Amino acid sequence: MSSSGKVLTLEEVSKHNTKDDCWLVIGGKVYNVTRFLEDHPGGDDVLLSSTAKDATDDFEDVGHSTTARAMMDEYYVGDIDATTIPTKVKYTPPKQPHYNQDKTPEFIIKILQFLVPLAILGLAVAVRIYTKSESA
Repeated sequence: MSSSGKVLTLEEVSKHNTKDDCWLVIGGKVYNVTRFLEDHPGGDDVLLSSTAKDATDDFEDVGHSTTARAMMDEYYVGDIDATTIPTKVKYTPPKQPHYNQDKTPEFIIKILQFLVPLAILGLAVAVRIYTKSESA
């Protein structure tokens, strides 16, 4: 590994985000993977989608081999200035206002769920009785 000791900001690295010039940030280090795009087993789109951010999680989630990790050394450019990488903020849903909602609509629905089938049944019985008495 060539330890050039060069420290780059995420803004600088983010400019390298094309097929002709592709840099990635993995594990606090910056890699110029442009020459590797065509040979990457997962395709070049995977690498290009990981530009302009800390791609460590993307890299680790795939579970790369020790061979793949060893290959990284030849693409090493320098280190990333960690202060330029935005910290991950855990998503917390907005607090819902707590209010005691009126339960009347729910109650009406339950009554209707009982009464509507009962009314249909009553109507069916009435029609049956009426049609029977007509034919008699």
